[in-house]
Amino acid sequence: MRSTTDSLLQPSDEVAEALATGAPVVALESTIISHGLPQPRNLEVARELEGIVRDAGAVPATIAVLDGVARIGLNEVELERIATESGLRKLGQRDLPAAAALKASGATTVSATSFLAARAGIRIFATGGLGGVHRGWADDQDESADLDTLARTRITVVCAGVKSILDVPATLQRLETRGVTVAGYRTDEFPGFYLHTSGLPVDWRLESPEEAAAIMRGQDAFGGQETALIVANPVPVDQQLDPDLHDRVLREALAAADAEGVKGQAITPFLLGYLVRGTSGASLEANLAAVRGNTALAARIAVAWSSR
Repeated sequence: MRSTTDSLLQPSDEVAEALATGAPVVALESTIISHGLPQPRNLEVARELEGIVRDAGAVPATIAVLDGVARIGLNEVELERIATESGLRKLGQRDLPAAAALKASGATTVSATSFLAARAGIRIFATGGLGGVHRGWADDQDESADLDTLARTRITVVCAGVKSILDVPATLQRLETRGVTVAGYRTDEFPGFYLHTSGLPVDWRLESPEEAAAIMRGQDAFGGQETALIVANPVPVDQQLDPDLHDRVLREALAAADAEGVKGQAITPFLLGYLVRGTSGASLEANLAAVRGNTALAARIAVAWSSR
């Protein structure tokens, strides 16, 4: 008799076989497909990212919730559904039980993707940028659920830092407080999402995927709190958003949000959308450059991890 968990969390046949045999697997989130890119480019990028994982010798597991079931790895029909279906919700970890009970469909954020990947037995996850502490936290205490999930989920997340619209110093302090290890990949500075660097230091530097895999083994050997490992991989300098343009448009976006009273969950899509328009799409291209690089690195780490 199948358990409730089995009926709500279903790996694809390819992902299930890879996990059963110890083959490398990389989790990919689905919000970039459903909410982050226009059609039809979103589907093209989704296929491209899965191709990057395969080219490195790993199995991609794009994660989404369809009709209340968490799908760990999507087939072509399911991928097209995430890319084209209107009304898909954006699901964080807290939303998963409600989505399951109400047979809802939605794309998974960093928190939901991390949680579901870990539950399925996947250890490596590639994304663009993390959520974090919002600017003005002292007034409204707005903080992404990503941080709480990463503080209690044993997963390695390859990212380009946290979204630059956030309070990056406060986010790094929060990660330290919650015991989440942050390591820069071939850098001594924390990446700035659209930018190669935020100018803030990181405590640990990695030079190879094998070193990341070694830290992961150390996490398991020591035990203790089930926290994540963040591998911060900067977008290449020649593919970053122009720093002066970034700073100017971000100042304008923050002023516009304040003038229009945009707060809470609405603030992130408002600011990101403003940046896309204000940079004539350059911020989106920098984001995609970061995601591609993170996906390739995550696949290499997955290969190193599976060879243990």
